[in-house]
Amino acid sequence: MKKSVFFGTLTAAGLVAGFAAAGTLDDVKARGELNCGVNTGLVGFAAPDANGNWSGFDVAICKAVAAAVLGDPNKVKYVPTSGQTRFTALASGEVDVLARNSTWTFLRDNDLKLDFVGVNYYDGQGFMVPKALGVSSAKELDGATICIQTGTTTELNLADFFKANNMTYQPIAIDSNAEGEQQYLAGACDAYTTDASGLAATRAAFASPGDHIILPEIISKEPLGPAVRHGDNQWGDIVRWTLNALIAAEEYGVTSANLEELSKGSANPEIDRLLGTAGDLGPMLGLDNLWAKRAIAAGGNYGEIFAATIGESTPIALARGLNAQWTQGGLLYTPPFR
Repeated sequence: MKKSVFFGTLTAAGLVAGFAAAGTLDDVKARGELNCGVNTGLVGFAAPDANGNWSGFDVAICKAVAAAVLGDPNKVKYVPTSGQTRFTALASGEVDVLARNSTWTFLRDNDLKLDFVGVNYYDGQGFMVPKALGVSSAKELDGATICIQTGTTTELNLADFFKANNMTYQPIAIDSNAEGEQQYLAGACDAYTTDASGLAATRAAFASPGDHIILPEIISKEPLGPAVRHGDNQWGDIVRWTLNALIAAEEYGVTSANLEELSKGSANPEIDRLLGTAGDLGPMLGLDNLWAKRAIAAGGNYGEIFAATIGESTPIALARGLNAQWTQGGLLYTPPFR
């Protein structure tokens, strides 16, 4: 798919990331479980219920990879990570893949030695304020106190935006979205800034979401996607093509409802290769030929996952926008399965 990569700030100070020793696939198989780094809790993207069962847009990536590799989408250990701990958890081997609304930047890719396998959500940084504050534009926030998560790209973006508009602000540092929500609702800050999708998810969890507005300005580009350790190309390819399989399935019209029927054969060679009824793509990844079929069966295609977790019919109520298929004016695009 198209990748939008930009220069960002090094946000995991002191992190020394080495090259991953090849063999993550073997480790996951031997363990019988995928260790997946996720958010500490962001409704719609990654959050546990009262029984500790995780669900969400990013969680679906974890399940799809587990299904592709282990044959069971439930063989996942979810490891909550904050903005400050996520890259350390990946670099140290605590998690096999990071599926946690993380922005692909130059420094994270090259200095931290992480490999972003693709983009699963095109986003941008925004601002949320109480309606009672009486502002309708981020350019009216001169002198405001602003809650901001440390260890994120939002810190530099915020500083750049206020400097460019000749404004000042007082940052209120927070460690997690849960803390940010608490501080914001307690009135410790005038505004909360993070990715616009995160703001929508946070607002949806409020008792009175209508009392808060997301301002129209988007001040950055935030290509979010799963990441793996640098140096294990086979594992990177598995996670990359699992994501591609979910996106391609939507483009080709492969859904959870017609998956079994199409697996018997179709008029589209791309579908046949994707679902393993033609070609021999699985062994090239170290998997069998039904890996992609299992990944799609885990939660549906990309569009089904989006609609069920963060789409317009959910409390998050996000439109597809840039995250529509390329055939519908969006940016979602995958290389051919051949």
